[in-house]
Amino acid sequence: MKKLVLLFCLILSAAGLYAGQSVTLKDVATGAYRAKQIYGIKPMLDGEHYTQISADGKRIVKYSFKNGKEVGTIFDVTTARDYSLKTFDDYIMSPDESMILIQTKTKPIYRRSFTAEYYIYSVKNNRLKPLSENGPQQVPLFSPDGYQIAFVRNNNIFLVKLLFGNSESQVTKDGEYNHVLNGIPDWVYEEEFAFNRAFDFSADSKMIAYIRFDESQVKQYNFPWYKGMFPEMTEYSTYPGEYKYKYPKAGETNSKVSVHTFDIKSRVTRKMDLPLDADGYIPRIKFTSDPEKLAIMTLNRHQNRFDIYMANPRSTMCKLTIRDEVNEYIKEMAYSDIKFFDNNIVMMSERDGFNHLYLYTMGGNLVKQITKGNFEVMEFLGWNQKTNTFYYRSNEESPLKSAIYKIDGKGKKTKLSTRTGTNAAIFSADHSYYINNYSSIDTPTLITINDDKGKELKTLLDNEKLKKEVSQLNMPKKEFFSFRTAEGVELNGWMMKPANFNPDKKYPVILHQYSGPGSQQVIDKWGIGSFGDGGMFEAYMCEKGYIMACVDGRGTGGRGAQFEKCTYLSIGVKESHDQCETARYLGTLPYVDGQRIGIWGWSFGGYNTLMSMSDGSKAFKAGVAIAAPSDWRFYDTVYTERFMRTPKENKEGYDAGSAILRAPQMHGELLLIHGMADDNVHYQNCAEYSEALVQANIQFDMQVYTNRNHSIFGGNTRNHLMNRVANFFIQNL
Repeated sequence: MKKLVLLFCLILSAAGLYAGQSVTLKDVATGAYRAKQIYGIKPMLDGEHYTQISADGKRIVKYSFKNGKEVGTIFDVTTARDYSLKTFDDYIMSPDESMILIQTKTKPIYRRSFTAEYYIYSVKNNRLKPLSENGPQQVPLFSPDGYQIAFVRNNNIFLVKLLFGNSESQVTKDGEYNHVLNGIPDWVYEEEFAFNRAFDFSADSKMIAYIRFDESQVKQYNFPWYKGMFPEMTEYSTYPGEYKYKYPKAGETNSKVSVHTFDIKSRVTRKMDLPLDADGYIPRIKFTSDPEKLAIMTLNRHQNRFDIYMANPRSTMCKLTIRDEVNEYIKEMAYSDIKFFDNNIVMMSERDGFNHLYLYTMGGNLVKQITKGNFEVMEFLGWNQKTNTFYYRSNEESPLKSAIYKIDGKGKKTKLSTRTGTNAAIFSADHSYYINNYSSIDTPTLITINDDKGKELKTLLDNEKLKKEVSQLNMPKKEFFSFRTAEGVELNGWMMKPANFNPDKKYPVILHQYSGPGSQQVIDKWGIGSFGDGGMFEAYMCEKGYIMACVDGRGTGGRGAQFEKCTYLSIGVKESHDQCETARYLGTLPYVDGQRIGIWGWSFGGYNTLMSMSDGSKAFKAGVAIAAPSDWRFYDTVYTERFMRTPKENKEGYDAGSAILRAPQMHGELLLIHGMADDNVHYQNCAEYSEALVQANIQFDMQVYTNRNHSIFGGNTRNHLMNRVANFFIQNL
């Protein structure tokens, strides 16, 4: 009998080893199986080295590009003199690398903005001095000569002169919370134009140019603060508090923007004579290498006309240099990835139907189109002017993949990255080396140093430990697929099947999607899945007996302007239709139970969940919508009007894309999830949508998170949310 018991235990043990370990939702919430990365790589001027913060946050370490080896320490909190720091958060090198701004006590504001306390570090003298002792600072910037540092505090610009005992003076004085911002963007500019500093020094370090935002006429949005936990705000223990900020909703008044220059020596401030539409945008300003040329980039309110003006910072005259105009909208890459060289400008445009690189003279004459073809340039990585070689990342192999390329002045193209999947690169200052970040659907992040011919010189990170850990898990099988909709549109997707998949069995399916304009979820990279961790939530659900899938419908990126912009003026209609088409297609597969298909998503993905479940097709049995917009009239001007114009101009489009107006047609079990302190997609969206369901007599589930923003995390929050989502699908599918 003892022998039989022992044999039985051995069989069970072997079966367990064969089946693999289970992923828990706690693993998902804490990122237990997230691939390791190398963050904060900053190339140095010599082209041979780069710097990085040490793992313990105490040193700035210098590494060799040639072999990846540590060659020295540039800053160390344990040995720096005059001021004692335990750790630091980030750093900014001066133009000649002789001084370093050390960032400490960082406190986030919105997605990209934060305050911090900075210290000036002299590399030669090993001494620390506070940048300012008058309060935390924002977005400090060295002047090109390295002798001055400008920063923002309380919506005003300040200037510190290093050659005059770090004397501090105030450049602007009219900054006021919820009224005027100088040198930093307002909420909607920061969120939708993706930047946090709105000032720059002239090349000769004699002038500062800045954007002034007058948001006094922008309507205010308020949301409550409660005591809560993690963090706990004891000041609201008895009575709730309130947060107030300016948020322009679609069709409403934006900040009035203007560009000003400040002459540091004479202290004269001038307003640029910019021919900007009364409701136009200024998404970027940048001084060129010529101190007499300030590049001011503008958009009309429809965002389909992008202009570059060259302004004289003293005379205030502005000359139109480049104009790019399309029927729908200009993508953010046009102004976020533009680069100014001594006598040239490199910029992106979709004017031929795909995103490509163009070379202009500083005077605005088109020299040539650098890249051509039915593919998308995803990132401009640099121009070696000595060899006239341009470096970029593109998806010319497939919309699902990306690679690193270089192209010379004669148009000869060379692919540098050697592995098929998703590649990204950081080049050395002289383009002799680059650090390549690679992954694929089956390969976690692999980071290598390569030379300018693509040869791998050193592996910096291979995630071998993660590979071993994942190999012991009950991981689903990952695969790509494509299909044609009833309209004949080919869509790409990925699917994860249970590790013990049985083709003779009928499985329920859960679709995860984002679906927003220009986004991509179906990519050949490790970070696929709902939380970008290689599909760990999907692994959990697969083990519960589900097939997990994702499809990029019309309006998503990587396939050219026509595919992406076909949703223009009617956001949500084609996107939701394509998810319903996906459900119908999946229902035809022999191993799918077409009566048990669910859908979920976050933000735009949550919105598209609501739209897909209420289009009349009854394609989905259950769905979860997290932090979802429910009517585009509630969302901000810049994002919404880019794709929809204003509600007054496009009432039909706003009505067609309103999940609230579709609410009476909601079919299936629904779980709404929202954070009450979401400054991006306001809780108003959830409140009004849930009311519409109530009045339509439709039952639903709802989960609200106290004091949580759009990301919904903090303490046990994310773990709770993941359990809520998983259990909802388990109960309803």
